[in-house]
Amino acid sequence: MLFSRFCLAAAMLALHVTFVHSAETETASRPNVLMICIDDLNDWVEPLGGHPQAKTPAMKRLAERGVNFRNAHCQSPLCNPSRTSLMTSRRPSSTGIYGLKPWFRDLPELQKVVSLPQHFSNAGYRTLTAGKVYHNSLGRKPPAGAEPEFDEWGPRGGPGIMPKEKLVPETPAGNLRLVDWGVFPHEDNQKGDYIVASWAEQAIADLPDDGKPFFLSVGFFLPHVPCIVTQKWWDMYPDESLVMPVMKPNDRDDCSPFSWFLHWNLPEPRLTWLEHHQQHRSLVRSYLASISFVDAQVGRVLDALESSPFKDNTIIVLWSDHGWHLGEKEMTGKNTLWEPSTRVPLIFAGPGIQPGTCDEPAELLDVYPTLADLAGLNAPADIDGISLTPQIADVTTPRSRPAITEHNPGNMGIRDRRFRFIRYADGSEELYDVERDPNEFNNVIADPQYTEAAERLRKFVIADPEPLAPDSAARVLDKRSDGWYWEGKRIDTENPPMYSGQFSKGQFSKAGAAGGPQ
Repeated sequence: MLFSRFCLAAAMLALHVTFVHSAETETASRPNVLMICIDDLNDWVEPLGGHPQAKTPAMKRLAERGVNFRNAHCQSPLCNPSRTSLMTSRRPSSTGIYGLKPWFRDLPELQKVVSLPQHFSNAGYRTLTAGKVYHNSLGRKPPAGAEPEFDEWGPRGGPGIMPKEKLVPETPAGNLRLVDWGVFPHEDNQKGDYIVASWAEQAIADLPDDGKPFFLSVGFFLPHVPCIVTQKWWDMYPDESLVMPVMKPNDRDDCSPFSWFLHWNLPEPRLTWLEHHQQHRSLVRSYLASISFVDAQVGRVLDALESSPFKDNTIIVLWSDHGWHLGEKEMTGKNTLWEPSTRVPLIFAGPGIQPGTCDEPAELLDVYPTLADLAGLNAPADIDGISLTPQIADVTTPRSRPAITEHNPGNMGIRDRRFRFIRYADGSEELYDVERDPNEFNNVIADPQYTEAAERLRKFVIADPEPLAPDSAARVLDKRSDGWYWEGKRIDTENPPMYSGQFSKGQFSKAGAAGGPQ
């Protein structure tokens, strides 16, 4: 075993040296890059085993030929800050981007930041993209003074065709059109992800084999809501045999009351709403069906690459921007610092990468320096990520730090191989022994036997995070002189939003008149 690990490490080093040499001599020798991004995909995929019935043969096939990072976590449980972090390799606490707004290029101090595709473009790569890579369609039209994010833009993607009326009953917080799920008559080729996969197939077929390497990003929207599928995918998960998420009644009784502040009023319904409207099973079924549909689109792109002249010289990376709750911790959606919201698929495959599974903590902001490393490029010196190539060479190589997820200033989840430590902006804390308690049912922060673990992870708390960037909006939490504010509205614990959860006012007994724990 030791000899095989040495050989693998030597091979990886040789690969890196070869690519570095190529970077210095001839652009044509560099590997291509195919980056596949999936929205709102948690660990319900076969390579991670988060749900026993998940059918994801394409992702399974990719994981079996590459390195599967089984302990990878996002930098933020929200689209815009997570994708900004990955594409710039900067933490939310470094940029101030915590909400769905602003677009980071709208901030003068970030306009000159070299993004991941720009870094490859500067090295002579042809860069192409389609679907959701940045949040929504941000980046298509760079603001004055900023360089283009990609050379070529394909279709926007998104949900595609939707029913004329929502399939589910009216949902809280505005009955948002996208908060919907189920099955209705339509064709797969009417869906945004199918259109994006078709574009990617054609783009790969049309790429000239002229020696100029390419960086191709393909972004898929599902299983983001609306989780609406055709009958084919719906039937893959019959209701009578459907396995529901493992949950515990009143699971948040030992959690910090402040945890509710991180998602005080969301369009995604809480568990109480799902149960009241008998929609929980339907949502789980729709989410699984959506995952299988998008996995098929991933398979189409991988097959197109396999049939192309570039199959032996292309690095593939697949990731999701954050996870999603399906009733765990009494909610659905993201916006938490627990495992269902932070754990994501992360797979690297390609030339010189031997199959393996790695349980060391990995962060999405590590994607940037890792791809640069694999391509023989020097990553920018001012990024926060560190390359995963040591773990790709030997999956047992220890990481020097845990994975850190942030959601608004001062709130962070810190994950190593065994534990999850959470520090909230009011100073309250949680600790979970994920090895013994994978569902994070028991907060052991007050248990003396875990004091050392808490102390060790507490050292990684980011002490002075950047405040909310100017014009921050949508899912932002900040403290003002008279209390805590969610999306610009003062939090009133005496009058929580409808279906806000199963907590009682007594849980906020420590909350003062200012509207939050003091």
